[in-house]
Amino acid sequence: MDLFDFDYISTLVFGYLIAYFLEKYLELKSNHPHKWMQLRMLPLVSLFICIIGHVWHIEFIDKFQYFIVFVFLGIFLFDIRETRNVRNIYWLIGPYTLLNFLQIMSEILMKNSEAREDIIGGLTTFLVFWIIGFGIYLSRQNKKDKEQRIKDEAERRILEKQKNSLENLVAIRTNEIMEQKVSLEQSMIDLKATQNQLIHAEKMASLGELTAGIAHEIQNPLNFVNNFAELNTELIEELKEEQGKPKRDFENEAQILEDINQNLLKIIHHGKRADGIIKGMLQHSRKSTGVKEAVDVNVLAEEYLKLAYHGLRAKDKSFNAQMETDFDTTLGTVMAIPQDIGRVFLNIITNAFYVVNEKKKILANDGTSIEYAPIVKITTKKMDGNAVVSITDNGNGIPSSIIDKIFQPFFTTKPTGQGTGLGLSMSYDIVTKGHNGEIEVMSEINVGTTFVITLPINS
Repeated sequence: MDLFDFDYISTLVFGYLIAYFLEKYLELKSNHPHKWMQLRMLPLVSLFICIIGHVWHIEFIDKFQYFIVFVFLGIFLFDIRETRNVRNIYWLIGPYTLLNFLQIMSEILMKNSEAREDIIGGLTTFLVFWIIGFGIYLSRQNKKDKEQRIKDEAERRILEKQKNSLENLVAIRTNEIMEQKVSLEQSMIDLKATQNQLIHAEKMASLGELTAGIAHEIQNPLNFVNNFAELNTELIEELKEEQGKPKRDFENEAQILEDINQNLLKIIHHGKRADGIIKGMLQHSRKSTGVKEAVDVNVLAEEYLKLAYHGLRAKDKSFNAQMETDFDTTLGTVMAIPQDIGRVFLNIITNAFYVVNEKKKILANDGTSIEYAPIVKITTKKMDGNAVVSITDNGNGIPSSIIDKIFQPFFTTKPTGQGTGLGLSMSYDIVTKGHNGEIEVMSEINVGTTFVITLPINS
């Protein structure tokens, strides 16, 4: 048996051709460099097996040399079975390996050489066409795959470029948004500062109106105090003269002392009245503690009705209006923050006096003969565990187009410089958020407006 026989040379060449094909088809050199080196060793392993069979005269190895090569190749491919297209290689070499095994077994088992040759010839022809046909298919498929990969790579590069472009654009937009965020935050800080200033201005404006009303309201009790003090001075002089007479009239002295005592009681009464007004002013002007206490709503409403009226009278001596009250005597006290509820009453009552005064001025300027008497009325009643306070005026009313806006911050119908537009907004927050109550408005053009404040009695 010659080592350089055609069978051995063909085995080596065939092995290298298979190795070359697999190397290119599976791209082993770039994907699996260690496997590429192993694949290059397969033809040498096949030759080594042939040499062993030749030297040791092992006919089994000589007959199974191709089969052994393909078995080693199958084991080699199994290790990289996850690699793309390995399954196609199994379809290529699998039938060949199986038919080669059948060919060898036919040589061993079949004694009829002519029948064996026919089988071997048929199998060989089939294998040749199978390998050539499937190899061509794999080559074309591999070409298509390469073209697709090139196309995919080009698309990937385009997408990568677009991605980088979008990332740059997003980075730019993010920086712009962050700058806008910082600017908006600063604007919000400035807006809050301005809002606090306006709220303070609104409180100071209401305090100014309250102070003017208090100054006018306190004048009456002070006049009484002064008058009764002067009377007492005259009575004391009269008592001294009576006591200096040779014949004293004790009955007259007792009457004078009684008059002095009555005057002192009146001085004390009006002094307490003045003291109560001053305490009310201090209570309104100081910062709210946020602590609720028992408040007589009837007393509070009447107090601020008078203070609002006299406040406007202090600014405009020609102003005049009727004040009417209808208080529910069974109402009792309400758990509330007196400073805050006082501000609500003052805001709404002051607005009511303002609108009736404006209506009177308009009618006077028009020269109309309509008899008009400005009226502001406060009604209280107890209903379903709530204290309901209604403040009604007979002014021009509020148009339906703006009635939904009157509780919005900075919205006002007054001329520029006469209102901040925060009075009703603050009142709405005090009633709804601070006291869990409700505040509603009902109006009819040329008839008047009613504000209804509902406060839970035991909130």
